[in-house]
Amino acid sequence: MIQFISHYTERYSYIDSIRLALRGGCRWIQLRMKDACYDEIKPVAVEAQRLCHDAGATFIIDDHVKLVKELNADGVHLGMKDMPIAAARELLGPDFIIGGTANTINDVRLHQSAGASYIGCGPFRFTTTKKGLAPVLGLKGYHDIMHAMTAEGIKLPVVAIGGITAEDIPDIMRTGVNGVAVSGTVLRASDPIAEMQKLIALAGEKF
Repeated sequence: MIQFISHYTERYSYIDSIRLALRGGCRWIQLRMKDACYDEIKPVAVEAQRLCHDAGATFIIDDHVKLVKELNADGVHLGMKDMPIAAARELLGPDFIIGGTANTINDVRLHQSAGASYIGCGPFRFTTTKKGLAPVLGLKGYHDIMHAMTAEGIKLPVVAIGGITAEDIPDIMRTGVNGVAVSGTVLRASDPIAEMQKLIALAGEKF
């Protein structure tokens, strides 16, 4: 499965990027406006949620747990420096999706015990769309984490993230992950809608 993380470029706004991803068939959208304040994010989130609802797509907001509850979005994704997953679960209750960023098997263990719904695991390689990057995992990193999860009976879905392109997806999916998150590789393409369709075909529907 492909997850799309919104991004803005000189060519596309956040809403433009989400609209293109949806038109390409993506059905899991994360609104990520990392340096924006609540008042900037809310109107974009309202429009993005409407677009996702109309397309039958899951709508996740990065970081802003209270906004997720306010809008009744599908869920939230939390980075290592955001609100703790356990606190978000207490605030949101059992029915919301909560994703957690992980770089190691220990991160995965902690997220599982805190009540995460899925893991965003990365980075696969260096990416310019994220600041303060954790150590790059590469294929071996994913293989080792998935192997450890299987050995320990941890069944959380894992989504690979971080500088991933179409050429990387077959090898990444063979490590056992359930999906791939993309952003820049779609928006840099000459035809973002066709690129999204290509990525979805490569990743399949495992999530």
